[in-house]
Amino acid sequence: MIEIDFIVPCRMMKSQLHINSETLLKARLFACALLAGCALGGAVSSATAADRFDLAVTVDDLPVHGALPKGLSWPGITRSYIATLKQHGVPEAWGFVNARRIAEQPASAAALDDWRRAGYPLGNHAFSHLGLSQAPSLQAWQDDVAAGEAAVAARMEGRDWHVLRYPFLDAGSDPARHAAAAAWLKARGYRIADVSISFDDWAYTEAYARCLDKGDESAISAMKAGYLRRADQIIARTRAVSERVYGRMIPQVLLTHLGAWSAATLPDVMAKLDAAGARYVPLDRAQADPAYREPSPRAGNGVLMERRAQDAGIALDGLPAVEPVAPLDTVCR
Repeated sequence: MIEIDFIVPCRMMKSQLHINSETLLKARLFACALLAGCALGGAVSSATAADRFDLAVTVDDLPVHGALPKGLSWPGITRSYIATLKQHGVPEAWGFVNARRIAEQPASAAALDDWRRAGYPLGNHAFSHLGLSQAPSLQAWQDDVAAGEAAVAARMEGRDWHVLRYPFLDAGSDPARHAAAAAWLKARGYRIADVSISFDDWAYTEAYARCLDKGDESAISAMKAGYLRRADQIIARTRAVSERVYGRMIPQVLLTHLGAWSAATLPDVMAKLDAAGARYVPLDRAQADPAYREPSPRAGNGVLMERRAQDAGIALDGLPAVEPVAPLDTVCR
């Protein structure tokens, strides 16, 4: 008898299986893949040619994001995440690394190796996830970014890994520090992974871990219903904002996080993106669009389209609204 813990990709519910046959496990995974493939085919067909848009998938906080629910493992969460991305035909997904987590939880390093074996690249998210505005000095922030490089470079041999995702999407509120950091990154060979769409998956991570540990499926279902309802609203608003700011639907860059909640809900999120018309492309292809090359005194701060609207003085009133994340601090306490 062997014990394997994993998240079933097609349903993404926490499972702990005792199996006596590798064939049994493979059969179940194959069945899940078939179901996911059928769902994918149906979702894609619902989008018209005019609805289609390019979208690059990016994933923050590898190899550890948030609390780890009992019975799960970071490599298991990572493999589940990868399986979903592959089932939806995602050709590239940059994973941005906080290397301090490897020192804190050495077993999580296997998640990075699984990411690379899947053919997905790794970039830098600063060693300790330090925001530029939060850093005691510019030098302290530069040191934190530099400290994150070794873990990435070691796994990206032969490929340029100099892609940075600003922690907290915080590229500095002080203009002088912002400019100095941007110049330092450019001299070091970095390009920036921007963000244009996010479903705030990070906000649900801790509550989900508590609810899984308590076995509160009712609370989990309620969270999932609210999360997916917000996902629909965010997709609608994203399209409306893009049309108002650029007069078209620009290529999008999706921000997600490598946590248990994100992995559990990713199949449903991807199905919604499929239905909305997403075509999955590499990050560089999405960011080759002129929208990502427009100069901004706040480049890298926050979400691209809202930042551009503020820079250009474009009002976003009257567009589809997104309900706030429901209070989660007391859920499953």
